[in-house]
Amino acid sequence: MSTEPAAAEQAESPGPEEAVPDAGTKDEGEGESETKADGDGDGDGTELSETEAEIAAQRELRERIEQRKASKQGPIAAGTKLSGTAADLLAAVRAVESGEKPVTSAFQEPEPARRPAPSRAPEPVRPQRPAAAQAPAEEAVEAVRAVLAEGGAPPALAERTAAVLGDDADGQLRADPWQLLRVTGVRPEQADGFARALLGAECGPEDERRGRAITVWLLEQAAVAGHTALDAATLQTALGQRAVPDPDAAVQSALAEGDALVFQDALEGTEVPVQRTDDEAAEGAEGADEEPARPVRVLIGLERYALAEESLADGLARVINSLPKDEGSGPADADWEAAAAQVSGSAAELIRAVAGHGLVLHSGGEEARAEPAALVAAAAALGLRVCAAAHSADGRRRLARAAGADGAAVTVAGLLSGEQGPGRDAEGALALDLLVVLDAPQLDVETAAMLVESLPDGARLVLGGDPGVLWSAGPGRVFADLLAARCCPQVVSRTPDPGPIGELTSGIGIGELNQVEAPGKEVVLVPVRDPAEAIHRTVQLVADSVPRAIGVPAGQTQVITPGHGGAAGTRALNAALKERLNPGPGRFGGFDPDDRVAYVPAAGRTTLGRVVRADADGLHLECDGAPVVVPKEQVERQVRHAWALTAHQATGQRWPAAVVVLPGDAAEALSRPWVYTAFSRAERHLSVVQGVEQALPRAVAERLWKDRTTRLQTLLRPQVPAATV
Repeated sequence: MSTEPAAAEQAESPGPEEAVPDAGTKDEGEGESETKADGDGDGDGTELSETEAEIAAQRELRERIEQRKASKQGPIAAGTKLSGTAADLLAAVRAVESGEKPVTSAFQEPEPARRPAPSRAPEPVRPQRPAAAQAPAEEAVEAVRAVLAEGGAPPALAERTAAVLGDDADGQLRADPWQLLRVTGVRPEQADGFARALLGAECGPEDERRGRAITVWLLEQAAVAGHTALDAATLQTALGQRAVPDPDAAVQSALAEGDALVFQDALEGTEVPVQRTDDEAAEGAEGADEEPARPVRVLIGLERYALAEESLADGLARVINSLPKDEGSGPADADWEAAAAQVSGSAAELIRAVAGHGLVLHSGGEEARAEPAALVAAAAALGLRVCAAAHSADGRRRLARAAGADGAAVTVAGLLSGEQGPGRDAEGALALDLLVVLDAPQLDVETAAMLVESLPDGARLVLGGDPGVLWSAGPGRVFADLLAARCCPQVVSRTPDPGPIGELTSGIGIGELNQVEAPGKEVVLVPVRDPAEAIHRTVQLVADSVPRAIGVPAGQTQVITPGHGGAAGTRALNAALKERLNPGPGRFGGFDPDDRVAYVPAAGRTTLGRVVRADADGLHLECDGAPVVVPKEQVERQVRHAWALTAHQATGQRWPAAVVVLPGDAAEALSRPWVYTAFSRAERHLSVVQGVEQALPRAVAERLWKDRTTRLQTLLRPQVPAATV
């Protein structure tokens, strides 16, 4: 599964930043809109790919969330509908909000009791594939199509609308036309036009239904950009920009209807005096010695991501606190020390850290993957059930080579779907004692929560990856948040990536774009004056220069560019590269046999492959060695040519040669993580087609990550012993 969206590309294309990132206004967001609601295709209807199986598993998680939401009958009393840590946290939040307790005392919590490791299941249970989602009934689709036609909306939206809103979609649209905004790709101005056509004079910007729908839409757009919640003031500003007359009332309406949740998180490290009136000051004279109140951050978020982030924090705290300390519950300390003595450097440090801790973070580049591989081998030799997961199929192959054991290497999607890995024990937990996850920066909160929830008590978890690459395509910044939280041991690899490319990317990682010696033409700079020349030189490099001078065939050279649109975006580059490398009429949605394609069944779930053929069933692909059939009505949204990719689509994968194209109109899209990610995709040769001039070194030196609003650190802090933090 790849990381971004040909669909959820994290706003890589140029354009000014808004208060709330609006993915729909940018090329990358356009891709997100094209696929996010259409990732439920079931291939040929008989067999699911790993990616589709993972999507089905995530769908089941969302259904459970919806069931929990439907079961709510008014405010939740702390400890009645929740249990354990979640109930305690809810009670603590309410105590702070009511003024019963100061923030510091409300969130004090005793160290959770350590639980013993479970007995091993004699034979892992491998669950059946989840069933594919059923298409909406034809009658429901036709009813929606009639309403859409009445409101002047495209009939092509009917099937997606029925799938999102359910069998009563037509009735919901008549009662609240702005429900159309729940369909991915629909924008507020389009929903406004639809509402005017249906409601006539009753339609107005002050309509409570409109404010509520736009509030939810803005939160969804924020999630596309990586946020799990939004600051209340930021959300209200964005509502004002969307012509909502009373932003505060719109937010309150969304909260009252359960469409969004509000959080008040204490701000760490700040203390401010409480502002009081004269009467309040006189009444509170006796309490002058009370601890000054600390300000809180008010956030608004969607329940889906709030529950995922809370579940992730609970699960991580359990992993940290449940490692058994009793003798005989696992390898002895002497055994771990003997295993560490067999290796050296950071690998030995990693083994020693894992010996005594439930959660360990490992940072490093491509060559540093040998260290988790050494850990996998050592743990297996100690008799532990161990599994290592990578983000993509290519990452899995590289991990298997490093570990020397193909059976221990899986993809994250394959592990969660049950298609790969050890299977699950009788309790439904993964049948393992140690899980090593590489490419951890690509974990969004939902995927990370599913992984952590699947671990049995007493299991160890190692999250490893390169902190310099782009974050996940989905909401959250799990790896970065955990590094910042310092809630567990962190092992930083001292193994650098070799050669001129390794030297170049190492410099970029610290903000320096250095000129490197490349006697074997490992790094080549190709200056261009305009996008047309950039396309011409790119095609020349892929088809002629790199195969002739470097010995890497065109099929093993990947082109990477900042965005899908623009004069030299993926669309323009793919058209030119197809014409040169695999010309054809493109009779089936623009595709021909042997075209290189990116299959994106859902946002952030990209798989690379090639076209095999097309028939009445749809477009037949081969993706990572597995057959996939994309129905013809979904081809336009789920399949793109892949001679050229964005950096997000390329994350987690590497090629013998890479050509990075930086046209002049892409200068504003560049950042240090983008450049680091794109340049480090090359193994043997890197060509940089450069038209941005000094914007490139400035981006490397000055532009860091676009910040994301998340709550993981806040949620984890009261659950982890202070000594650990």
